[in-house]
Amino acid sequence: MMDLSFSKPGEIVQLLCERLRKERLLRQMTQAEVAARAGIGVNTVSNLEAGRNVGFETVIRVATVLGRLQELEALFKPRLDSLDDMLRYENSASRQRVKKKASHA
Repeated sequence: MMDLSFSKPGEIVQLLCERLRKERLLRQMTQAEVAARAGIGVNTVSNLEAGRNVGFETVIRVATVLGRLQELEALFKPRLDSLDDMLRYENSASRQRVKKKASHA
């Protein structure tokens, strides 16, 4: 697995778009086939593979068509390393805002 911690956002986008394109080709699907199954336009698939701005819903639709939804499910999965983390996570569901910290002048 590649360490992306020192990569710029644009570099990560480029890498993920290339992986997306390779996954489509591995499944022997055309952009038109992916687009039809995802309910989006061919230009949208092309834009996604080129790293041009597309909505997150589009990424989810294409990931679903390519059978990669499980990876997205793990994207913002909470890290619960302790009982305190679990309790904090459960209690955060009712909280709407993070309280501002007092600034020290």
